Amino acid sequence: MNAAPLVALVGNPNAGKSALFNALTGARQKVGNYPGVTVERKVGRLMLDDGRPIELVDLPGAYSLEPSSPDERVTRDVVTGTQDGERLPDALVVVVDAANLDNHLRFTLQLIALGLPVVVALNMVDLAERDGLKLDPKVLERELGVPVIPTVAVRKRGLDDLKAALSGIVVNGPMRLRKSDGSVQDDIVTLQRRARTIATAATVSETTVRRWTHMLDAVALHPVAGPILLLAIMFLMFQAVFSWAQPFMDAIDAGFTALQAFITAEMPDSLLRSLLVDGVIKGVGAVIVFLPQILILFLFILVLEASGYMVRAAFLMDRVMASVGLSGRAFIPLLSSFACAIPGIMATRTIDDEKDRLTTILIAPLMTCSARLPVYTLIIGAFIPNTQVLPFVGLQGLVMLGLYVMGIVGAFVAALVLRRTVTKGVSSGFMMEMPKYQWPQWRDVGIGLWSRAQIFLKRAGGIILTSTIILWVLLSFPKPPEQPAGAPKISAVDYSVAGRIANGIAPVFAPIGFNRDIVLALIPAMAAREVAVAAIGTVYAIDDPDSNQGGKAMVENLRGRWSLPTALAFLMWFVFAPQCISTIAVTRRETNGWKWPAFMVGYLFAAAYIMAGITYWLAVFAGL
Repeated sequence: MNAAPLVALVGNPNAGKSALFNALTGARQKVGNYPGVTVERKVGRLMLDDGRPIELVDLPGAYSLEPSSPDERVTRDVVTGTQDGERLPDALVVVVDAANLDNHLRFTLQLIALGLPVVVALNMVDLAERDGLKLDPKVLERELGVPVIPTVAVRKRGLDDLKAALSGIVVNGPMRLRKSDGSVQDDIVTLQRRARTIATAATVSETTVRRWTHMLDAVALHPVAGPILLLAIMFLMFQAVFSWAQPFMDAIDAGFTALQAFITAEMPDSLLRSLLVDGVIKGVGAVIVFLPQILILFLFILVLEASGYMVRAAFLMDRVMASVGLSGRAFIPLLSSFACAIPGIMATRTIDDEKDRLTTILIAPLMTCSARLPVYTLIIGAFIPNTQVLPFVGLQGLVMLGLYVMGIVGAFVAALVLRRTVTKGVSSGFMMEMPKYQWPQWRDVGIGLWSRAQIFLKRAGGIILTSTIILWVLLSFPKPPEQPAGAPKISAVDYSVAGRIANGIAPVFAPIGFNRDIVLALIPAMAAREVAVAAIGTVYAIDDPDSNQGGKAMVENLRGRWSLPTALAFLMWFVFAPQCISTIAVTRRETNGWKWPAFMVGYLFAAAYIMAGITYWLAVFAGL
């Protein structure tokens, strides 16, 4: 006696598969695990109208036949007949969400291309109609070349038609295979275009909001216009970081300058006054002045996330990331690393493949985090003229954009090398649901900005303040001896503990154009990137205690003590150098040992040294 035909229920997550499975099988179900895999296996019995039984298996939700998780791997293996202990299904019921048709049709096209008999269950048509979307199943059936049955699983609507369609394609005995069209090998972008074309053809009417979504996506997701739009948004963001923030930065700088003048006038010359003025105000104040720029940067990020555009950017970048061996799932952790590498590294837990995850962790520090912004802004403001290259296009904003792009390019090159050496493996694409476009909730944006301001100020009042005080102590002691009249003055910094350490290390960095001041900034910057700015401010305060011009005095000191090649090399160092100790610690925790954190620190330091050296000598040879 022949076994009952096996029909697999397949579809994207949240398509309503489980509801349809329960409606078709009722209580005739059993649950277990697939052989050798801890993935749930639900099987039920369905009786057709002519009395024939069908064995129905509910497969885990998947986005593609290129698996990125154990669940998706099981689905792929079952429908292709390679799952151990499972026979190839006699037919497939592909469940799609009518309200999200173009996204769900990507997977449907891959399944149809396998050549198995297929019925498409166009599910949740009631919710689609409620939202103003009306589809023509007959057009969809013609475009796909398989039966399409409208269903509402939770209300048991369309079940009789679905059973009738199954009766027409399922027979006892050998399967009736259709000829594959080869589209299962198509890449995600090609599948998405075909799916969108079919969904458009099957759409009878839709609301204005849905039409606008499709029109915007036609630009945002276009293979040429999409990347141009993304680059334009990034360019606008960095232009705004400089132009919009300047009045607020001047106000904060003026406040610290006034506070410095007040303390200097009211307190007698003492170690306490030096600590407050040279350590706290000129150190921590030099960092806090950049708060407006950081908030403007996060304003753009929060608005892009809330509007629904950020997911489109992730989809655009998937193909580029796959070309260097990265999984598309790495985009979100890397995007998070633009704020801070720590949550970015922690977010890699969503990546199932261990080699993909490790690669993403190792390159996350190359994403330009917000802590680097004060360093970039200080050096760019001191050495790059604020000239207009084009109308509304400033040179400083272009340089800032270039540094961010350099970090991204560096991350991709590092990923390409790592995926071909120490983290060798096969990359896979990923699928994602596209949210609808919407206006940001400004209250939520405001809460997000307030949260970022609190985090920044807590760092300024915590680790940055502590590091600055320690550096002030090391720069202030021992005091140089009094020199006889006419004798050359001994530098207080060179005579101090910190100065002697820096002068001892300086020869290592001299070939790449770094001076003692930079070495003094690099050491405490391992605690937090922003400390580099505070360290420079403290060094110049000790060297020039009579200065009371706030941030403007530091800019003048930089111009007088640093050459342009040195400044450019310093910027390039911060593009590639490893991040703070906290980043290294979380890497150790996420990789369960010190092997990979040590490797990460080593390769990033080597990259920073080499790239800073190349930048310095190219600038010198160019006569800058």
